[in-house]
Amino acid sequence: MEILNKFFKKNPINLNNYGFTLLELLVVISIIGILIAMGSVSYTTAQKKSRDSRRKSDLKAIQNAMEECYSVNEGTYETLGSGDLSGSISCSGNTVMSAIPTDPKSSSTTYYYQVTDSDDDSYTIYADLEDDGSWDGTEQDYSVSNLQ
Repeated sequence: MEILNKFFKKNPINLNNYGFTLLELLVVISIIGILIAMGSVSYTTAQKKSRDSRRKSDLKAIQNAMEECYSVNEGTYETLGSGDLSGSISCSGNTVMSAIPTDPKSSSTTYYYQVTDSDDDSYTIYADLEDDGSWDGTEQDYSVSNLQ
């Protein structure tokens, strides 16, 4: 018993030394909040870039289908009319692209097709990109046109 008394007299138990203070907890919680906010911003930016990349590859695929029709039709492009693209691309009875892709963010928003020459030997296809900060599905930020 004497040993225990000596131990407790030399090392008194102080209950105030255990746990965290309110200030320490608030600092840790605020740091975690800042990290979460930064992570969500970078995730959103990565999603926008991914959708923009998909839009560009969709337009390249449509351009390739149009160029294939140009070679099959011996010098004229398939007439799609001006306006929103939908449906499929066929030339000389063969389906080149069974379904024209839609915008990855909104399935109701399509890519815009414009005939730039009345002889069907020139076209331009437009898409609106999100990375410019003003995405509404109607602007023409990126385009591909005929290669011939």
